[in-house]
Amino acid sequence: MQPRIAASLSLSATVQRVTSLHNSRLREAGRLVASARDRRKAGKCVIEGEHLITVYAERMGAPQVLIVSEDALQRPPVAALCHQFLDLTVVVPTPVFAALAALPVGVGVIAVVPTPRGPVAGSSDFCVLLEDLQDPGNVGSILRTAAAAGVDRVLLSKHCAFAWSPKVLRAGQGAHFLLAIEEAVDLPAWAAAFSDGGGRVAAAVVKGGSTLFDAPLSGRVAIAIGNEGGGLSQALEAMVSTRISIPMPGGMESLNAAAAAAICVFECVRQRLAAGEPSAA
Repeated sequence: MQPRIAASLSLSATVQRVTSLHNSRLREAGRLVASARDRRKAGKCVIEGEHLITVYAERMGAPQVLIVSEDALQRPPVAALCHQFLDLTVVVPTPVFAALAALPVGVGVIAVVPTPRGPVAGSSDFCVLLEDLQDPGNVGSILRTAAAAGVDRVLLSKHCAFAWSPKVLRAGQGAHFLLAIEEAVDLPAWAAAFSDGGGRVAAAVVKGGSTLFDAPLSGRVAIAIGNEGGGLSQALEAMVSTRISIPMPGGMESLNAAAAAAICVFECVRQRLAAGEPSAA
């Protein structure tokens, strides 16, 4: 018998099996997948797929529960997670997994984890501010860009899409566990304090700002990205140090919020590298 098959059979014999959706842990997971309100109320979120769960485990520790479909148990990375968290693993028939909520059945494994809360310690030299972004895909993509660029923290206003929703987590591809993320932040007040402390807040605007590539964006800087349709609020824009616009010689009127954020953030990276800032190396 091949070693992987033998290991899967051995694991299959030892993990807990549940066949009913009435099980309390399955009911909770289903509610958390389906409802943002329940996620916020419970202070929990759901991570999908072995990649994200593995990254979470490496950086944050054990999940509260690991729910695995019988089919996914045959995949070596999933089996390895089950071995690691044997006492926390529940294996369910694949149709039961599919019925938890609107999840692709091929995901095969989800983990329920506590949602990180409150201010996070660490540097605030390179930040991104997100004001009232509604699209979870945009928020997740921006978090992924921020993590890749070495951003210290991302601050979200009260009416942004929930950073720990399944769609944002999926788009972030593990970025959540490389960043300090704060939600429901009073961004105008934060921007005022950041500026008073010597930082520069740069607001990305469609028109009327300084050309992005001419604006000074090294040192302590925060890039502010506004709502997909309405841009930044007057209250936040009044607190910024500079307004920046991306040159668009091709004739398009605007860019997707996530694309605009990526261009602005990596122009900061370019300038920080040029200035020889240690954190940009």
